[in-house]
Amino acid sequence: MEVGARVWVPVSIAETRVSRRFDCIPSGTLHPNADEIDYLRRLVKYKDYAILVLNKPPKLPVKGSLPVHNSMDALAAAALSYDYDEGPKLVHRLDRESSGLLLMGRTKESISHLHWLFNDINPAKSSCKAWNDACDAKFQRYWALVIGTPKENEGLIRSPLSKILLDDGKTERVILAQNVGLEPSQEAVTEYRVLGPMINGCSWVELRPLTSRKHQLRVHCAEALGTPIVGDYKYGWFVHRQWKQMPRVDIEPRTGKPYKLRRPEGLDVQKGSVLSKVPLVHLHCRELVLPNIAKSLPLLSNNAETLSPGLSGKPDLLRFVASMPKHMKISWNLMSSYLV
Repeated sequence: MEVGARVWVPVSIAETRVSRRFDCIPSGTLHPNADEIDYLRRLVKYKDYAILVLNKPPKLPVKGSLPVHNSMDALAAAALSYDYDEGPKLVHRLDRESSGLLLMGRTKESISHLHWLFNDINPAKSSCKAWNDACDAKFQRYWALVIGTPKENEGLIRSPLSKILLDDGKTERVILAQNVGLEPSQEAVTEYRVLGPMINGCSWVELRPLTSRKHQLRVHCAEALGTPIVGDYKYGWFVHRQWKQMPRVDIEPRTGKPYKLRRPEGLDVQKGSVLSKVPLVHLHCRELVLPNIAKSLPLLSNNAETLSPGLSGKPDLLRFVASMPKHMKISWNLMSSYLV
C-alpha cells in the first residue's frame, strides 16, 4: 500500500451479508418495498428449511440476464430469504410466458440434490431405498389450451430437439431434429392426454414431460402434434393466422339468457384469454410431485438419528397443485359454458 491510499471497510458483518444478497439486483429494485415483498411472498405455496414452492405468474422471467432485471431469481434473493443470509436458488426453469409451480432450494445440500433430481442424466442410485422410490415417483403435469385437437386422445411423443439460429444470427429457435446426423440433438419425451372435446377449435391437453428440454412442450405441441398452444406465436404463428377465435360471448348457451360477465363495448376485460385479440400463452405447470427433501437429507447423509420427531411423521412425497392464472381461468370458464 502507498501513503494516502483509501481503504473501505464495512460498518458491520451484518451489512456485508445484506449487500451480498442484493448484488444481483439492479439499482431500480435494490430495496423492494413492503408491498412488493408481500406480493412475492403471496406467491409462495410451501416453505420448509430446504425448499420453496411458488406459483409463478406469466410473463415473469425466471433467470435474469443483462437486459432482464426483474427476474424471479433476483426478486427471490431480495424478498424470499426470510431468516436466511441468502435467498433461494433456482433448480429448474419455466418459460417466461408460462406460469405455474416453480421449485427453489434454500440450502446448499437441498440445491445439490434438487439439481440431481431434475437432471435428465441421473447418476447411480442411492443406497437409501426410500429416496430412490420417491425419486422414481417424481413428475410434473402441465395444462395447456391448444388450437385443434391431437389425432389420438393420449400418447407418448418421442421427438428429439435441436437448436438453430435464425437469419439475424441472434435469435435462437428450437425445432424437431431431422435425424440426419449432421446436427446435435437432445432426446425429448412427453406424455400427453386430451382432457375434453374440441370446443370452438380448441382443446385442453394435459402434458407430462419426461425430459427437461428448452421449449420442449411448446415444440412438441406445435410440430409433433400439429396443435400449437394458444398464444404461442413463436412456434404457432401460421396456425394462429388461420385460427378463428372464439366469438364474443353474450348469451349463456345452456339457458339462452344474457351472459353474466357481459362487458361494455370497447372494454377488454378478458385480456389474455381466448376472447382477446392477442391471447397470452396458455401453458401452466399445474401439478408437481417430488421427494420430501427436508426429510430425506438426514437419511442421505446417514444421520437418521438427527431426524426430528416432526419430520419423521411427514410423508416421503410432497404433492402441490397450483391454480391457473387469470387469463386461463377465463378461457376455461368460457369454454366450459359450451359443454351442455
